[in-house]
Amino acid sequence: MSRIGRRFGELAGQHRKALVPFVTAGDPQPGVTVPLLHALVAAGADVLELGVPFSDPMADGPVIQRASERALANGVTLRKVLEMVRDFRRDDAETPVVLMGYLNPIEAMGYESFSGAAQEAGVDGVLTVDLPPEEADELVSCLERHDLDPIFLLAPTSPPERVALICGRARGFVYYVSLKGVTGAASLDVEDVERQLDRIRACTTLPIAVGFGVRDAESAAAVARVADAVVVGSALVGRVERLVREPRRVPDELGGLLAEMRRAMDNL
Repeated sequence: MSRIGRRFGELAGQHRKALVPFVTAGDPQPGVTVPLLHALVAAGADVLELGVPFSDPMADGPVIQRASERALANGVTLRKVLEMVRDFRRDDAETPVVLMGYLNPIEAMGYESFSGAAQEAGVDGVLTVDLPPEEADELVSCLERHDLDPIFLLAPTSPPERVALICGRARGFVYYVSLKGVTGAASLDVEDVERQLDRIRACTTLPIAVGFGVRDAESAAAVARVADAVVVGSALVGRVERLVREPRRVPDELGGLLAEMRRAMDNL
């Protein structure tokens, strides 16, 4: 069983929901990323989602787009992101790490080379936003040979046959995108999310994480009532953006924000 599977098993035994923060590797500075990851774990993160900066992050709104631009300007590459994970693993061998990004950097590195390097660095799962499951056989095979969980997205518009297809390919957990739009857009309709999760659960026993639209402690707690995991991204990355000129404050500031969400989720 992967670290992701073990973590969700532990949480289920404790009747708790997973908190999954997303941050962009190398934003606002490469040297901040590893201390930030440790701060997020200390604040209550159960799984870490680390964004690989990309020049055309089509699923992301302006906040995360600008984070990618800052990281790329800092010279952050996929190989450097893997080095950050390796550094993180020196002090944390337990917290699952999922890389979220786009296919082009992985293709440029080569599926087998990437999968081997990711496993060696201590990555646990890979979410490739722009790779549909119908075209994912080669990468998924490489990931699975290296004990990496392929994570796939489901949307409110996913028809039943596609839900079944994606649930059949996914490992670790299924990521449900709660909004029709990009990251950071609109606000959540938790009742609709609950209805959608009911139909997804008919196709899988994997945990279901919900992301897009979680802004604060209140919305994190609302999603935790219906989902197995809460993913928060733009709210954290937006805080990073406000601290670009004060990068040393980033770990404490984001840790404080995440701790508020953790408390709200645990007080359900």
